[in-house]
Amino acid sequence: MSGVGAPVEDRAELSERLWAAVIAKDESAAVREVFAAADEGAGRESLLLDVLGGVQRRVGTEWAADRISVAEEHAASAIIDRVIAALAHRVPAPARTPERPRITVACVDGEWHVLPARLLAEVLTGRGWQVDFLGAHTTTPHLIAHLHATNPVATLLSASLPLHLPSAHTAVTAVQSIGIPVMVGGAAFGEDGRYARLIGADAWAPDARAAADLLADGLIRPEPVTRQQVDDLPHLADQEYTLIKGNRSALVRQSLATLDERWPGMRAYTEAQRERTAEDLAHIVDFLATALYVDDAELFTGFILWSAEILQARRVPPHSLRTGLDILGEKLHDFPRALGFLKAAGAALPATPTTRTSTGPGKTA
Repeated sequence: MSGVGAPVEDRAELSERLWAAVIAKDESAAVREVFAAADEGAGRESLLLDVLGGVQRRVGTEWAADRISVAEEHAASAIIDRVIAALAHRVPAPARTPERPRITVACVDGEWHVLPARLLAEVLTGRGWQVDFLGAHTTTPHLIAHLHATNPVATLLSASLPLHLPSAHTAVTAVQSIGIPVMVGGAAFGEDGRYARLIGADAWAPDARAAADLLADGLIRPEPVTRQQVDDLPHLADQEYTLIKGNRSALVRQSLATLDERWPGMRAYTEAQRERTAEDLAHIVDFLATALYVDDAELFTGFILWSAEILQARRVPPHSLRTGLDILGEKLHDFPRALGFLKAAGAALPATPTTRTSTGPGKTA
């Protein structure tokens, strides 16, 4: 194996060995595999993005398919994070140059999926930038305080979950207000970066390599200007997002009570199963609110269809989602945009089976 141009089959074999070590919770073996590849000439960036990043994506896929548990997913992710740190010291980054000054990389407020931002920070460090990596869940006030103290040439913000688009919007407008350009990236912004454009980010990148290339080309420093989120998203004036977000707890509680009445099988639920059902309802409300924020019914429908696949993998009848959507629609009868999103998502679900199963939402068979 040699450099970034190592044969695909070599990278695939290494990825399989690394996967075996990670899933066996053998951190030492995982480190040895990556170090051996580096010693044989594998490029630092390729190891980070193609190998370690690829294994992390596989971790997510296996969790979604219910082939590994949440605990196993956390353990695997933690090992990958530590291997990245070990690799950073094993393969030193090149010396920084005046052409590659200070930049800041952070996850937006509420975002705990730190690995994409961590990989980006390592790639940029490897290309000679002076990187301040602020890690997960960086609140906007803390981010702005850091930027005032360091004055980087750009800020790069990461978000994996669409739920954090409102926080990302807040951060983008705050950073731009002090005259620093903002690039955003991560699955939250859509495969084509549509939500990055919607919230007015200065740039969007689909992956770490693209982000590094865009940064090397230079980002235009914006004129400091203060603007409100409703200036970018005038549909927020109808207050549907604000009211649903503000009444989230009551909406979940009322919907759960109605579900109790309509699904007699819930009376046999354990406390843990009831909590799981409440969590499922809360996720639905959160994604509905986010879809209202960006005014995109497809975002909500996509989440509902993904949820149906997850439930099916866990042997929960996916059609139970329809009942939850119907109940929410009754609670939100005065919210026309929300009703439209709920109906669109319900219409996209598979047809309800003619034979009702005994399990309900949040309860596995």
